[in-house]
Amino acid sequence: MSLRDGLARRLLPLALRRWWRRTARVDMGDLRRMEPVSRLMGLDRGGAICRWYIERFLDARQTLIRGRVLEVADREYTTRFGGARVTASDVLHAVAGNAAATIVGDLATGEGIPVDRYDAVILTQVLQCIFDVSAAVRHVHASLRPGGSALITVPAIAAVSRYDAERWGEYWHFTEQSVRRLLEPVFGADQVTVTAYGNHVAAHAYLAGMSAEELSADELAARDADYPVLITAVATRAASPGAPSTGASAS
Repeated sequence: MSLRDGLARRLLPLALRRWWRRTARVDMGDLRRMEPVSRLMGLDRGGAICRWYIERFLDARQTLIRGRVLEVADREYTTRFGGARVTASDVLHAVAGNAAATIVGDLATGEGIPVDRYDAVILTQVLQCIFDVSAAVRHVHASLRPGGSALITVPAIAAVSRYDAERWGEYWHFTEQSVRRLLEPVFGADQVTVTAYGNHVAAHAYLAGMSAEELSADELAARDADYPVLITAVATRAASPGAPSTGASAS
């Protein structure tokens, strides 16, 4: 018996001593440190845990990435998951200077954002950097053709991205409920599907700055609604009543 347990046994009331015996001891190990393993979301150790979830989400929904597609910052996911289904690709950036960008625009104000143009909008880890996120959702909806879909991911349990915070700001982290409240009034409840990814092991690892490669596939794939790392959504602009499908036209 340790000195600590011995003192507890002599000094604590009976009810508290029973609780003391029942409570499992937790070995904090590497968690008992003030500095994270990485401040780069694990990118200096391998792939980011959030990206593991993002890419599985997009892979499962890849048939929606078709026709004319808009992506923010680059066209990596448009090319990777859209492939030959994509007939035209635009890249949106908030400020001039991105050589890959075909559009410079502001989702919060709508300035520079085309209307009724896209069959798919890929919006991964963007909305947390826009303070007027409700306005951004309205402009995303307006940019879609009827029948087009926005594929959205946002952080839940996550450290602040210092890179983003210092350039664009990082204002929000989300829950399934908050994402629904944002999207459903604009797109309609029957046009929105929201899914949470993550669990307490993945959340701890992500906060510590570990990489996806440092967890097993089972540890990453398990889902616990109380410990979401990433929230995903598919939001589809309703087709006009009686209108034919927009298909994958590039016009």
